Amino acid sequence: MSSPLPIAAATLVLSLAVSACTSTTEVLDDVVTSSVRSAAYSGSSKERDCLARAMFFESLRSSREGLVAVGTVVMNRVKAPEYPDTVCGVVGQKNQFAPGVLSRPMNSKALPDVMAAADAVLKGERHPKIGNAKFFHTAGLKFPYKNMHYVHVAGGNAFYEKRSRARRATEPVRQQTEIASTVPLPQSKPVLEVANTDGVADPDTGVLAFDAE
Repeated sequence: MSSPLPIAAATLVLSLAVSACTSTTEVLDDVVTSSVRSAAYSGSSKERDCLARAMFFESLRSSREGLVAVGTVVMNRVKAPEYPDTVCGVVGQKNQFAPGVLSRPMNSKALPDVMAAADAVLKGERHPKIGNAKFFHTAGLKFPYKNMHYVHVAGGNAFYEKRSRARRATEPVRQQTEIASTVPLPQSKPVLEVANTDGVADPDTGVLAFDAE
């Protein structure tokens, strides 16, 4: 990496609505980065549920930014020819997302906020710093592979692109440490499940191995 990822020039303060049927809620951080727009995705209620589940289990549910960042990765994969062309197909791929992502109960008072964020992503909202990235892992974990170009840290995850050797020759990759120092990590308990990379699980860490060049 050449230089630290600059902090977003503008932030939006979002008041998250609390469901009328709950007296308390897990409060998400209000400050989020300005979003960018993409074409709306026309999907079924099942597709909505699949997206919400990925966002729910793969983020710390500590900020809307972290939720939208995960949702952006899911939608980037839907558009990519090497992945299934449906949300449920992407989220349900073996060894790609948290174990039980499509079957575990989503027990959280923050669920209304999660569903609202999923709806926004389906309508075209994207995280501006994620770009075309299709990968992420728990922030702070380190891997020896040279093709990982980090773009952002949000919701306890480090998001990255995989760059070819030819591209790396002209565009040096950015290391995780270059962006993590500019982005404060949530104080919540880290999520241990990491299942969004290619390969098989490392027997020592339980983290899926990347396909190195």
